[in-house]
Amino acid sequence: MTSRGAGLAALAVLPLGFLVVFFAWPVAAIIGRGFGSGGVGTAIGDPLTWKLAGFTVAGAGVSTIVAVLAGLPVAFLLARVRLPGVSLVRTLVLVPFVLPTVVVGLAFRALWPDGGLLPLVLANAFFNVAVVARTVSGLWSHLDPRTVDAARALGASPWRAFRSVTLPALAPAIASSAAVVFLFCATSFGVVLILGGAKYRTLETEIYLRTVELLDLSGAAALSLVQFAAVVAALVVGALARRRRENAVRLRSRSETARRPRGGEWWAVSAGLAVVALLMTPIVALLVESVSTSDGWSLAGYEALAGRGSRGALQISGWDAASMSLRTAFDATLLAMIVGVLASVVLVALRRTPGRLARGMGETMDAALMLPLGVSAVTVGFGYLVTLDALPGDLRTSPLLVPLAQALVIIPLIVRMVLPVLRSVDVRLRQAASTLGASPGRVWREIDLPLTARSLVAAAGFGYVVALGEFGATSFLARPDAPTLPVAVATLISRPGELNNQMAYAACALLMIVTVVAVVLIDRFGAVRGQNSVGEF
Repeated sequence: MTSRGAGLAALAVLPLGFLVVFFAWPVAAIIGRGFGSGGVGTAIGDPLTWKLAGFTVAGAGVSTIVAVLAGLPVAFLLARVRLPGVSLVRTLVLVPFVLPTVVVGLAFRALWPDGGLLPLVLANAFFNVAVVARTVSGLWSHLDPRTVDAARALGASPWRAFRSVTLPALAPAIASSAAVVFLFCATSFGVVLILGGAKYRTLETEIYLRTVELLDLSGAAALSLVQFAAVVAALVVGALARRRRENAVRLRSRSETARRPRGGEWWAVSAGLAVVALLMTPIVALLVESVSTSDGWSLAGYEALAGRGSRGALQISGWDAASMSLRTAFDATLLAMIVGVLASVVLVALRRTPGRLARGMGETMDAALMLPLGVSAVTVGFGYLVTLDALPGDLRTSPLLVPLAQALVIIPLIVRMVLPVLRSVDVRLRQAASTLGASPGRVWREIDLPLTARSLVAAAGFGYVVALGEFGATSFLARPDAPTLPVAVATLISRPGELNNQMAYAACALLMIVTVVAVVLIDRFGAVRGQNSVGEF
């Protein structure tokens, strides 16, 4: 093995080891216990299993279609339009993507108090419009507008030119973003729990029910296998589409194509602005609900955060839960940045290494790093409780348990943000530094780090706000005397009393405000010319 190969292997040990110990091992342990009980075959053959799978896939499919249709006019607005306020639209459309799931669930419940299928579909689409808009706009901005002009000159209508020229060129980006949106929708937990109730259950919520309340490990294992198969399929489609999109971008240099809209383009601009306005509607509804009581406007919910809610709903105050969220998210982000940046460095090095073996290893590792996004957080959390006692110090009782689970969720997001930035570093600069005698470490310190520092900070901030609102695994692992704010919100809305409800909405409003401020700072600080701040989805 060459020194370069040995160095790559050493760098890959930490991210791959983390993935094996804190993801593959716990998930395999739960599935193994399910098989050990002998009921997996029965559960897989149960018509209810496939009914749940069908509902999950159908619901995720409809939400994906809605997100794609809503995201395309916004993508046009971001890629092709030069008007005052477009930069604000770029920031606003990202806000829903990083809002905590409990915040979105309560925001849509403020609009649809009884929940139901329609708000469930719309809420999942609401989360993911940013993925479509910013992924597709990243490719759209590279397309040469002269091809459309040529089609128009030959007599094509604006719609036919879009359908025949632009849409086929955008297909790789649309397919890549749709695969990721489907993945997020199929594994949605908090939104389904709040809006679906007992009537609308998906694989994710059913795994939670069977694991936590029924202790039906065989049924949970069977559902996890079905969910895992759907996740792998979505990841394969997304990886293939992402490769096609990379090739499409590589063949075109980015040019200044944004201009003032003309003629029928104003309809697309109006549609994009209407989508952004609709995205803001649940957010405004949540803010209004947080100051509404049966007696009129009031800040009682915010004031009550200093206490524990009606009839001691919480074991600690709302502000203590907020403090716990901030500390936990910091620990999770620090851990995720270490693992995610190392993984990104290895992936870039493998991509630059000649040979099909290195490329295949890189693609396999890349796909493996995405898997935590698609496996039930409940499965992972329960797996922690049955496996981590085997490690020194018994992490099951450690305060690091929740940060570990949150880090597992945000590592894929950090990789997807950091990876394209590292790939964009001109390899000739690195070669010149190496020729002048710089060691690999010094090349990274002197070349890569200065060029990617802003994006690294943006990735850290993005990971922090996602960890701050993480609910799936945290709801299972957080102790009652040390809940994070999203877990406290879920506890409050499950208890009777108007004060508890007002506290929940007030806590959600605070989470939302912190998230919006963080997103604005991230988008302003981390924006690099030509770089999509959602990442390489």
